[in-house]
Amino acid sequence: MSKGSALIVGVGPGLGLALAQAFASDGHPVALFGRDAARLDGYASGLTAEGRTARAYSVDASDPEGFEAALTRAADEFGPPDVLVYNAAVMGPDAPTKLDAREFAHTLAVNVTGAVVAAQTVLPRLRDGRGSLLFTGGGFALHPSPDYTSLSVSKASLRAYVLALHQQQQGSDVHVSTVTVAGAIGGDNPRFAPATLAAAYLNLHQQPQDQWQAELLYT
Repeated sequence: MSKGSALIVGVGPGLGLALAQAFASDGHPVALFGRDAARLDGYASGLTAEGRTARAYSVDASDPEGFEAALTRAADEFGPPDVLVYNAAVMGPDAPTKLDAREFAHTLAVNVTGAVVAAQTVLPRLRDGRGSLLFTGGGFALHPSPDYTSLSVSKASLRAYVLALHQQQQGSDVHVSTVTVAGAIGGDNPRFAPATLAAAYLNLHQQPQDQWQAELLYT
């Protein structure tokens, strides 16, 4: 039986690319979303050269209308998806003296509002009304940092949204889960190697329904 597409949002050289590779290797056509068109095209071409089905969609997740249109186009071109992985995020520290209101708003737009747009766009388009909506969270959602206030607030908000959405979807065939990554991706700990972490997302998607969980605390 053929597999539906995997929509991977926030594809860069670390976890995003590893997620695309993991789901492509599992037989899913993958749609890669990010802002850097040239980089995305290179990733898609590399996957295609390996015999995978992949296509790049350059878009800014902080632009709700443009983002919704790109997700809809991908679902139309690939057919109904099996899975959405929302991995887009603004990750940098805040200014050392005070929060910049515009940068704070932009962080929330990418880290939270973009996730809401993605979920609301993809949910009614899932193949046969079933599939997975997976979101990349972070340890600052549980342990806020004064140096990363914007990131802490936005990841806490994202976590609350995903937990609420999980409850809303209970009794349906949609698995909603957040992966709370409590460590530095790509650091010295091999457990946080992008490919190893991406495998945990694939495992979440493949879980039997009686094992579904709202949150994977990845430590």
